[in-house]
Amino acid sequence: MEQVLTSTTPSALDREALRLRYLENRNRSAELFGLVEPAAYYERPIALRHPIVFYEGHLPGFSFNKVVREALGGASIDPFLEKLFERGIDPSDLSDAARHEKESWPERQRVRAFGDACDARVLEAFATAPLTDVARSPMLDRAQAAFTILEHEEMHHETLLYMLHRLPLERKLVHGRGGAYLERAPQRRGSVEIPAGVATLGARRDAIAFGWDNEFDEQAVHVAAFEIDVDDVTNGEWLEFVRAGGPVPSFWIERDGGFRLLGMFEEMPLPLSWPVYVTQAQARAYAAWRGSRLPTEAEYHRAAFGTPSGEERAFPWGDAAPSSAYGNFDFKRFDPEPVGSNPAGDSAWGVADLVGNGWEWTSTEFAPLPGFRPHASYLPYSQDFFDGAHFIVKGASPVTNRNHVRRSLRNWYRAEYPYVYATFRTVRG
Repeated sequence: MEQVLTSTTPSALDREALRLRYLENRNRSAELFGLVEPAAYYERPIALRHPIVFYEGHLPGFSFNKVVREALGGASIDPFLEKLFERGIDPSDLSDAARHEKESWPERQRVRAFGDACDARVLEAFATAPLTDVARSPMLDRAQAAFTILEHEEMHHETLLYMLHRLPLERKLVHGRGGAYLERAPQRRGSVEIPAGVATLGARRDAIAFGWDNEFDEQAVHVAAFEIDVDDVTNGEWLEFVRAGGPVPSFWIERDGGFRLLGMFEEMPLPLSWPVYVTQAQARAYAAWRGSRLPTEAEYHRAAFGTPSGEERAFPWGDAAPSSAYGNFDFKRFDPEPVGSNPAGDSAWGVADLVGNGWEWTSTEFAPLPGFRPHASYLPYSQDFFDGAHFIVKGASPVTNRNHVRRSLRNWYRAEYPYVYATFRTVRG
């Protein structure tokens, strides 16, 4: 669903579009929580994150807190739960994570009742509240609070799946899901030369309906010529690295002298043609082993959006709206597919899968663009992570929402975080 907002006046806000997008998000959240065996509800599939129960309360609680309680000044529903489910964690290690452990969590019935009450209040606000009244609150500037909660829940669908991916298969209610395994030889290999040129990072504040604070302001960067791989590094190529002493990715399972892959709903033979999912530190090690390096954020932009004629595209494939015709994103699959499977999504230089099939690691530390200022609707969103420990990823994974496939979006993770759907390609020059 497209974001519809052309000015700061209430009449310009498409309330029905907001309502439908919110309901679509809530329905997908319910579907994902429905994959969890009830007995696993309080488990922590990833020790660096809260248990599953937290996220079922966090998603509606965050939405209510931001729009109704903070932006509009509405009355509380349950102050204890609003605080409990306010914000997640990003600890650096297990000892840091232990500081966030709690002795007990609420019963699921109470969590769901809280979520239902939050949903009702948010939908009521979407229907009648002054969502663009900036005089009332800076959080309402251009409906910022409303778009914040929509994108927040869409992002959490992906981060929730990182957790559910690590939940033992017997703890998932998979409802016959499977058949993820696909294998074939990649269509193209090799690399291409990208000439020197300009890459535009970020966006102008008046150019898009919504962007996170780290997406502003727009910045033009000169990029020197470089050579970049056409395809992402595959499991097959990484296997050569492992045999040479490289690390085993966390998605691989070593058994009977060989390797298999842990998919979302099944364990399968290692698909050699799929992109490998690794940490940024592992990707750097592989690149050094091959006498290469990771691309910078600006080099990614140049390869993805630049053209031989000098213009820049909205997407690698052009200006058409994101769809499954151009890549493996927006829940086309829960797992990757062979690299190069969507040639319609290639960039003007012929580089494949720059959007979809896995986030693309860069060598660029997550840092503000010139003109950065925190959003009133979510002050700590970015600035808490400008710490030199997080690195930018670009593009999209199979479960990245189509609303986030925009040129200016900048995602980030810790260099050693092993659970994300992130791959890479190498550059030279």
